[in-house]
Amino acid sequence: MSDILLSINPEFVDKIISGEKHYEYRTRIPKREIKKIIIYCTFPTMKVLAEAEIKNVLEMSPEKLWKMTQHYAGISKVRYLKYFEGHDIAYAYELGNVKVYQKQKSLSEFGCKNAPQSFVYVE
Repeated sequence: MSDILLSINPEFVDKIISGEKHYEYRTRIPKREIKKIIIYCTFPTMKVLAEAEIKNVLEMSPEKLWKMTQHYAGISKVRYLKYFEGHDIAYAYELGNVKVYQKQKSLSEFGCKNAPQSFVYVE
């Protein structure tokens, strides 16, 4: 099992850390099985702030996924549907325990030079 580093917008990072958002949505996922997401908070923070265990990976139509996850989506339905527009399959990582780092970390601490557009495996 692998870990991945994801770039996530600050508003969603805050919702993940607060426990309001239990799902991280993606239009594509890695081929390897993932045990943990390393959370990189994008501009203006631009630091790695936390990590989250993966309880489950959901894969289904955007409509079915919304019905299943909407109460802990941390995103409006309008924004969700816009994100998945043109996609027949939607993915969501169901997040488990979230560990916030006491000290923010740089990407280089995870072997990355730049923030990933989608994801990057980290060891």
